[in-house]
Amino acid sequence: MSRVLRWALFPLLVTLHCGQALAAETGKDLYKTYCWQCHGMTGNGNGINVRDMSVQPRNHSDAKEMSARSDEDLFKAIKHGGQSINKSVLMPPWDGVLSDDEIHALVRYLRELCQCRHG
Repeated sequence: MSRVLRWALFPLLVTLHCGQALAAETGKDLYKTYCWQCHGMTGNGNGINVRDMSVQPRNHSDAKEMSARSDEDLFKAIKHGGQSINKSVLMPPWDGVLSDDEIHALVRYLRELCQCRHG
C-alpha cells in the first residue's frame, strides 16, 4: 500500500475506532443512567430499588443466564418492556425514551457485563 494511501485512510480508521469506543461508552453511560437502580452498578441484579420489588431483577453479570437470551430478546425487553418476552411487568418499556441505536448500544454493553454471547 502506498504511503499516500495509508495516510489517506488513517483518518477513516481513527474515526471508525473512536466510533466503536464511543458506542461502547454510550452503552455503559446509558446503563448507568437507566438500569443501575434495579440491576445494580455492576449488573448483579442488586440495585437500590430491589428491596421494594416483588421480582428480583435479572443479573446481567451471570454468563449462563444471559447466554440463554438472544440479542433480539434483550432488545425487545428494553424497547417494549419485560412483558414483551414473558418476563416481569416491572421491567418498563424504554421505547420513546431510547432510540434503537441506544438500545443496541445497551445490548452490546450487556454482553460486556456477562462476558458472553447468546446461545
